[in-house]
Amino acid sequence: MEIISYVQAKPQKRRINLAGLQPKLRGRNSRNAAKSVTYQPFSPELRTFTAQKVHKSVSVKSFFKIVGAALDEAGDYISSNVKKISIAVIFLCAISTLVYEGFHLANQKTNYTGPLALQTGDLDIENLNKLMSAFALEGTNDIDESGNILDSHAAVQHYTQPVTFQTYKVRSGDTIGGIAKKFGLTNISTLISVNDIGNVRQLAAGQKLRIPSIDGIVYTVKAGDSLNSIIQKHKVKLDDVLDVNDLTTDTLTKGQQLFLPGVGLDSNTLKSAMGDMFRMPLAAKFRWSSPYGERIDPIAGVKSFHTGTDMACPTGTPILASMSGKVTAAGVNRVYGNYVIIDHGNGYQTLYAHMSKIIATKGQWVSQGTRIGLVGSTGYSTGPHLHFTVYKNGKLINPMSVLNK
Repeated sequence: MEIISYVQAKPQKRRINLAGLQPKLRGRNSRNAAKSVTYQPFSPELRTFTAQKVHKSVSVKSFFKIVGAALDEAGDYISSNVKKISIAVIFLCAISTLVYEGFHLANQKTNYTGPLALQTGDLDIENLNKLMSAFALEGTNDIDESGNILDSHAAVQHYTQPVTFQTYKVRSGDTIGGIAKKFGLTNISTLISVNDIGNVRQLAAGQKLRIPSIDGIVYTVKAGDSLNSIIQKHKVKLDDVLDVNDLTTDTLTKGQQLFLPGVGLDSNTLKSAMGDMFRMPLAAKFRWSSPYGERIDPIAGVKSFHTGTDMACPTGTPILASMSGKVTAAGVNRVYGNYVIIDHGNGYQTLYAHMSKIIATKGQWVSQGTRIGLVGSTGYSTGPHLHFTVYKNGKLINPMSVLNK
């Protein structure tokens, strides 16, 4: 017989006899167990696949559910570890405080001076006054505190004729005292009152002024006034008032203006008009910490002369220009720290010292109340405060004498 061989299309089944491995069974099961078991390790039914991430749909509800669960877990953790957390917070606070204080001390050592020793040149306590004097500008003044023009050689005035007026156009370089003197007047109150001048420093070239023929002020009659009450209050003669105003009756009406010959303005009104009434350089609450004059130096512990007045308040408090004027200096000095000096004209200069920050710039014109810096403790200082000094004609004066409190 011819034997024909062929190659199977399918892989041979591998036979494994498991009969010897199976427990002896009885009956039909024993016959089945004796049979061979086959398996196909390379079955064509085998498939490969890549695992994919499982995506769950996200909703607002599920989001809040997750957040709520997280908060619950955090709450449970905190409640069960209160003691440990408290210790950790206290520890962190202590470390933060130490770091802050260390930085503060380092900053103070870098920016502020410590106690100054005597006999050290420009830093000598006795030389502080000289140092401030070097800042002050030279000034001249030909007017006394009552507004009288010094060295005036005007002729004696008579008040028998009605007062007359003429017009004068202010020129560059004019002063209120110079104008008054030019027309034979002896007191600047006359020009201030007649022209209702609020601040003589605001006079500008080209401005026109009314110039009376004699000294005196203008008085506006108020309700209840009588000619007799007016002359008694201002200590002026009745005949002079009648002649100068060309009055034929003593009957007065409210709002009527009278020229009171030889009378000057009261001290406060004159100071205000002359710019001698300075505004407080601090609008915020403060404490007077050191007055002008002799004192025991708070750092050196020796007797010294305090050139200004100190106002203690928190660092960063705005400092205001006490009067309008031009900033002539803005810088830093080891004694005064950050400082600003303003020239107000009429012989006045003011110094603002120990600032934490300077806002004004040299050459800037500032109005009364303009913010020029912030309170600090730079320079020769023991704490945050404003040192305020006033000079008049190159000489120190007590700031309290000109501050309008």
